[in-house]
Amino acid sequence: MKFPYSMLLDFVQTKLDAEQVGDLLTMAGFELEGIEVVEGEPVLDIKVVSNRGDGLSVFGLAREVLAKDGQAEATELYFRAVSRFSVEGEVAVAQKLDIDQSKVTIESSNCTRYACRLIENVPNAQAPTAIQKRLRQAGVRPISLLVDLTNYVMLEVGQPLHAFDYDKLAEHRIVVRDAILGEKLTTLNGEEHELKPGLMMICDAEKPVGAPGTMGGLDTEVTPTTERMLLESAHFVNTAVRKIRKSLGLSTEASYRFERSVDPAGVAGAIRRFTELLYESAPEIKVSNIVDSYPGKEDRPPIRLRIERSDMLLGMSIEPEQAEGYLSRLGFDVELFEGLLDVTPPTWRPDVVREEDLVEELGRVHGYEKIPELLPQGSTPVGGPHGFELWQDQVRLATVNAGFVQIVSHSLRDLHPLDDRGFTRIGPRNPGSPENAYLRNSLWPSLADAAKRNGGRNIHLFETGKVFFGEDGKYEEFARLSAMSQGSLVPTDQVVKAGESADFFSLKGAVESVLAAGSIQAEFQIPPEKRMDARLHPTRQALIWVGDRVIGNIGQLHPDIADEVGLPADTVVAELMLEPVYSLRSTNIEIKSISRNPSVRRDMAILVDKSVPYEQIATILEQAAGDVLERHWLFEVYDGKGIPEGKHSLNVALQLRKFGENFTDEEANLVREKVVAALSQVGATTR
Repeated sequence: MKFPYSMLLDFVQTKLDAEQVGDLLTMAGFELEGIEVVEGEPVLDIKVVSNRGDGLSVFGLAREVLAKDGQAEATELYFRAVSRFSVEGEVAVAQKLDIDQSKVTIESSNCTRYACRLIENVPNAQAPTAIQKRLRQAGVRPISLLVDLTNYVMLEVGQPLHAFDYDKLAEHRIVVRDAILGEKLTTLNGEEHELKPGLMMICDAEKPVGAPGTMGGLDTEVTPTTERMLLESAHFVNTAVRKIRKSLGLSTEASYRFERSVDPAGVAGAIRRFTELLYESAPEIKVSNIVDSYPGKEDRPPIRLRIERSDMLLGMSIEPEQAEGYLSRLGFDVELFEGLLDVTPPTWRPDVVREEDLVEELGRVHGYEKIPELLPQGSTPVGGPHGFELWQDQVRLATVNAGFVQIVSHSLRDLHPLDDRGFTRIGPRNPGSPENAYLRNSLWPSLADAAKRNGGRNIHLFETGKVFFGEDGKYEEFARLSAMSQGSLVPTDQVVKAGESADFFSLKGAVESVLAAGSIQAEFQIPPEKRMDARLHPTRQALIWVGDRVIGNIGQLHPDIADEVGLPADTVVAELMLEPVYSLRSTNIEIKSISRNPSVRRDMAILVDKSVPYEQIATILEQAAGDVLERHWLFEVYDGKGIPEGKHSLNVALQLRKFGENFTDEEANLVREKVVAALSQVGATTR
């Protein structure tokens, strides 16, 4: 907002020059964008933030100067503006008119106050030279006495005004109502607008005559032939004015102020200020009483301000008496008792609604520059990801190292055959589309979709993310890691050896390596029938246990499900519940010496019934081999020619190592024989 420096001096006496006033306002939250000399006088250009409409007037900025400049004094005009140019102070006009209160009807809740005054003997003249000069300095082109005075009062006190030709109003009535389908309005700029139904309008008894808070209508414009004028001053809800402005494609100084809030208590005062300025130029005028309808008047409750709270938030001490003085000079009603302040914000400050808002007022008036420079106190927060988030990053890295490619999918999706059937799907009340109607309760559907889009073969994908469950109105979300694997375990452009394709055991090994990165050892057990996952092959699935707790599951897709989602039947999947895994991880690092002695390997081929789980075989051989068994693995399964029906041949490798001495061939063979003997309890024999 631009205004000449001399105009500020009408409201406040200060020893500060224009540049110093600009610095003061900047520190008060009204940034000085520049000072230029116009017609021999400094003109300040102040940037006003969107929630401080009270700063869009010279009177409002004068209030800020008085609050921060301890040596400034208010002028008579300032006190008269504070009292809204009260009736007692209004200039006496020789002849009075009467206007009926019933001539104004408010039918829209978006109009909280409407006031007007009839003025006769309207002069066709120019505004005084001093007023024209100040308008030019503020960037406003002088037009005529009536128009210039409405602009000048708006610049002074921030209240937009509008003048109607009284004799052009049907039945001399004003009705504030919503537009009706088919109604039109031609605004002062000559543009005709088709009005949308429900758009608030200023109307007479027949038609719209003005767009509230934006622009008047051409049909009721004040012209040089106007003899009787109806002066309007009103308060409209800011969002309603914004809607009108956008609908009509107009932007004016009035709409700019209404959208940022105008003081509803100053509506009638602006009319009185206009009247006295007009009377100075045209003492022959006749004026009526002010018709004032105020249906939206509100009593704002006081806000409790604790000085200790203010000191804590600001980092500096302000005495209660100082706080009372600052807020009082800003126009707040303050009651001080026992270090507490009950503060009632003024009508022009709708942005002050809580204790922290009052603390901000104290800080900017007392001076942000007075906040002491202190080093930060307390503990230094951990930078970057830490805790569970850091651990998730490590899990993702371990999964990538295991040969998987990460995908990221949306948490909203449609129903899918791979949804977790143990929980009801939940979603937003008003989904944007059927494809985004539910929150996912498993990551397998997203992996399946990504795999299918990429050909469905030779894919190894994983995803970490939240899944969502709901039951009986209670909703929860959990972090998951899911993986899907199918086809060649090496790049397809390399020579692929027999057996190097993804299966249950390759994915099991990948899961074990990921868990090992978190110092977790898991067991894989065939689930009881009641805990079988219907999405997986009934004989090729397992629950993943850590101690006595299930942390996930793994298995091959059920053939019917694989066919339904368009993936090969040998596709294997796994899912880990990350929160339990995180809570079960070992935080103690165990260090042991590395043996200098070499390991030895012994292979054995055993013939065993297919009904015997490999988990049972692994448990037996681990117990039989004892501490010298470093690790073991299954490297071939054969059930072809020469193998009896119902049996298969398992080739198992044993890696053995002693600490401090070498294994002899006899000792290694003895361990293997001991293992074979122990496996006889499940009917296993050597080939």
